[in-house]
Amino acid sequence: MRHLQKLIDIWKNLTSGSLSRKIFGAATTVALLTAMVKIVSVIKELFIAWRFGTGDDLEAFLIALLVPAFIINVIANSFNSALVPTYIQVREQEGIKAAQKLFSGATIWSAGILALTIAIVLSTAPLYLPLIASGFSSQKLSLTFSLLCITAPIILLSGIASTWAAVLNAGERFALASVVPVTSHVVGILFLLIFKSWGIYALAGALLCGAGIEMVVIGAALKRQGISLRPRWYGFDTYLKQVAGQYSPMIVAAFIICSAGVVDQSMAAILLPGSVAALNYGNRLIASPISLMSIALSTVLVPYFSKMVANKDWLNLHRTLRQSLGVILIVTVPMTILFIVFSEPIVHILFERGKFTTQDTHLVANIQSLYALQIPFYTINILAIRLITSMQLNHLLIGFFGCSLLINIGLDYLFMQWIGIKGIALSTSCVYFFSSLSLLWFVHRKIKNNSL
Repeated sequence: MRHLQKLIDIWKNLTSGSLSRKIFGAATTVALLTAMVKIVSVIKELFIAWRFGTGDDLEAFLIALLVPAFIINVIANSFNSALVPTYIQVREQEGIKAAQKLFSGATIWSAGILALTIAIVLSTAPLYLPLIASGFSSQKLSLTFSLLCITAPIILLSGIASTWAAVLNAGERFALASVVPVTSHVVGILFLLIFKSWGIYALAGALLCGAGIEMVVIGAALKRQGISLRPRWYGFDTYLKQVAGQYSPMIVAAFIICSAGVVDQSMAAILLPGSVAALNYGNRLIASPISLMSIALSTVLVPYFSKMVANKDWLNLHRTLRQSLGVILIVTVPMTILFIVFSEPIVHILFERGKFTTQDTHLVANIQSLYALQIPFYTINILAIRLITSMQLNHLLIGFFGCSLLINIGLDYLFMQWIGIKGIALSTSCVYFFSSLSLLWFVHRKIKNNSL
């Protein structure tokens, strides 16, 4: 007990005092909690691989989930990026009551947009599903539509939970929002074990149930912070218009960049059966460290960046950016090398059982190695995007992301002709390389010009 207290005291000394120490402490906390969530996520993936392998049922589920996940990333997460800087500005300058007013209006507005989006997604599904799953048989396509109908409500549930979590983070309460996604993965494992007779529908039901639990838990945390969840509409006031002004370009930019995932999945669907599942398995483990670092940086840095931008503290902003880049390179370069060298043993140990064969292992390992090349550049890309968002320059992201999408489409086609499904992974890594360098050059120049 004494040793534990000593460790706690050392941690408090390391993470208190200067701004850099506070950021380090918060980012480390988020990273550790997110790592725990990712471990549970990997366990869930092992159960999925054991139950479904790379079969048709799983591919139908992945394509069905593609559209709701795309909508959540484009509409909900873009809204949060537009809301947080303005919310912090209002809270610091106008007080808690004004911030509550903005929060209430923003919640109602986002819920309305998400509900309308669900209706559009379901009503237009017969038009777009045959396009993004052109290699599917009619029976497989019918299963995809059924799964889409079940999973579509997560757009509303996850969207609201995401907005509430962003406001919780804006109050520098990072821990709960980081750990609560573990509930969805635990629910997924339980559904796979308990409802075996449901088949692939167990995954869809678990997704819906987990999203609902997350929303309830985060809402309870906001209430404990004195933030009312009662829906009230005060009209489209000045600050809500300011959020809308940042949201419009952000949603266009997010739509463009998220389209890369749709393009990749659609191109994989026209290749040999099992290509979509192999591509997803190859990206699963790579996505875990990427999202771990990007979530930690994004969650913590946006509130601090927003404060520094509001106070025109360009010296500290530049210093924080430089230190963050150093940490990213120190962590991600060795990680990338390890993933490339040990890719096949990792896939063999984690996935090769049940319907997941040795041939699947070899293919997924090659895809994973090429995906691993993106790790440093993806993380730098996220850092630069969050800084641009904090500076409320979201309109500039449209041009950057538009170029990235065009490069992705061109390289997907080129590399697929060369090395098949593995070419899509290589294309993704190349896109993030070009994008990260461009964004980093821009933010450095912007900070330098503001300093002068």
